[in-house]
Amino acid sequence: MIAVTEKPGRSRRPPPHEPDFFRWARAAENDDQRAWRIAVTMLNEFEAFYFSMRTIPQQAKAAFEDALWAESLYLSHKRLGSYSRTVQQVAMRLGAALPGLMDNTDLWAKVAELFETEVEDRYERDLAIAFLNSVHRLIYSDTRWKWVDYNYHTPARTTDWLNRANHIVQRFDGADLVSPETIADIISIPALTAKFRSATADSAACAGRINKVFGFAEGGMGYQGIAILNAGFYRNRGAYVVGQIITHDGTGHPLIISLENGRDGIFLDAVITNEADAHNLFSSTLANFHVTNTRYHELCAFLSRLMPARPLGLHYSTIGYNHIGKVAVMDELARELSIDPHRLATAPGFKGSVAIGFSAEQSRYVLKVIRDNPAEHYKWDEWPGPAAVLEKYRRVHEINRTGSMLDNIIYQRVAMDRGWFDEALLNELTEIAPSSVRIEDDRVAFSHLIVQTKLVPIPLYLETATREQAEDAIIELGDCIKNNAAANIFNRDLDARNYGVNQYGRVFLFDYDAVEPLVGIKVRTNTDREEGEEDIPSWFFEDGIIFLPEEMLPGLRIDNRDLRRVFTNRHGDLLTTDYWTGMQKALKRDWVPKLKVYPRDCRIG
Repeated sequence: MIAVTEKPGRSRRPPPHEPDFFRWARAAENDDQRAWRIAVTMLNEFEAFYFSMRTIPQQAKAAFEDALWAESLYLSHKRLGSYSRTVQQVAMRLGAALPGLMDNTDLWAKVAELFETEVEDRYERDLAIAFLNSVHRLIYSDTRWKWVDYNYHTPARTTDWLNRANHIVQRFDGADLVSPETIADIISIPALTAKFRSATADSAACAGRINKVFGFAEGGMGYQGIAILNAGFYRNRGAYVVGQIITHDGTGHPLIISLENGRDGIFLDAVITNEADAHNLFSSTLANFHVTNTRYHELCAFLSRLMPARPLGLHYSTIGYNHIGKVAVMDELARELSIDPHRLATAPGFKGSVAIGFSAEQSRYVLKVIRDNPAEHYKWDEWPGPAAVLEKYRRVHEINRTGSMLDNIIYQRVAMDRGWFDEALLNELTEIAPSSVRIEDDRVAFSHLIVQTKLVPIPLYLETATREQAEDAIIELGDCIKNNAAANIFNRDLDARNYGVNQYGRVFLFDYDAVEPLVGIKVRTNTDREEGEEDIPSWFFEDGIIFLPEEMLPGLRIDNRDLRRVFTNRHGDLLTTDYWTGMQKALKRDWVPKLKVYPRDCRIG
């Protein structure tokens, strides 16, 4: 322990005459005292952030109960950006109060030791240390992204959770059949205060649906038990009860009940019982869930059991602990690349004009760097520069991604082992993005690095897909475009090469350099022009982004005529001005859409 003038056991509040923690730290008499006061200041700022973070799920629960959908969207936006906004504000205030801090690395080392000692026994220790390091990286702008050992896998926090943590899981004994009474008990777990439309009838219908899916019958093999997380999960217009059912053979299956709040009260809308649908529901392509249980390590351990194919880091991000998820993803990447004989190389598919994508063959992730200048096939007149493009990727992270846009994990000043990279890729990176990539001995340093989960670009997917798979992907593409429109997202580069298919057949947008707010797009048409007219259309001289819906189909670059017909038959409304202008009007009225987050065959009714 560092010897300081003020001991950690004393009150952390500054004197009454000094209302500002930052000025209080500046007024310290020596570096030992100043280190303690800075550590106290950092802990105070973290505690305020963490308290706010824990209250938002309760506010989301109240918004669901009162059917305040605009409030629900506001809370999602607030939660997604709260960490970055807070650390930026703290770094700015600390740097202003102590302008010499960035040159005093010994002082910061004392601060870090005192802070870490203070939070050592706290459950949220990892989040607190992440907070401190984030502030540190902003103050020391020339510091690389710093590895932090968050100790995710200690038995005390994950391995034994099911046996000891009754406050995390509620258990129900096995039986031949799932009874309506069991479902009624399960849906009571979130303790919703709003009235149910018909809880008894809905519970019976839900139980019947589960029994039919698993083939349970009176006198049959039945199930061994059910474990339900002691929490409500809230996002957009929905609430969810999340658990697992263990069938007679010991196999675990997701058991997720979706609730909605309509005019007549809360009702059970769907039950999800397979991993693919659970995976898509918990996808990082949607805004985070607000979860009313704060034991985030145990929650993620449970979710990992439900969806083992989903990386642990993404589970943390899905429930709103994005920074812990960020570190877990980098840790997983390091493990993948340390054991994978394949090095990072240029990602397959069409080379982007704005970003360079690269990946290892067995990795579950694609990494991206923004080019210093666009490639020759860049479609737009004006190049906004790497910083503006990167800001679009950041903005996507902080919006409701509607289930149809990949989340972005963006790292600043991160260094990776040079041995993980193919030399041809390194040559390309340093040639095309020299301001963002540099080689330092045995390390490759990035000023920014975008990480996304790996998809198969639609043109590549169609090359090997069956007829049924290809048609499903084209229909999914239209759903993806509509979901994005409903969230005020317009991709002016409506090219199928910017969309990809995941392992469960879902389609997502993954390139964001051409993303714009839909309400700012000027929807025009040439269909009202007489055939043979040669004069220039009136919209030609308008400023801003012009979109002609009737030209959308050729822009998708889907060469197969039959697949184009499938798209037109299912999504012909996308080729009309009425659809787009109608959506713009709805968005301007603060309309909150109901999104397609699970298949129709999951519906109870």
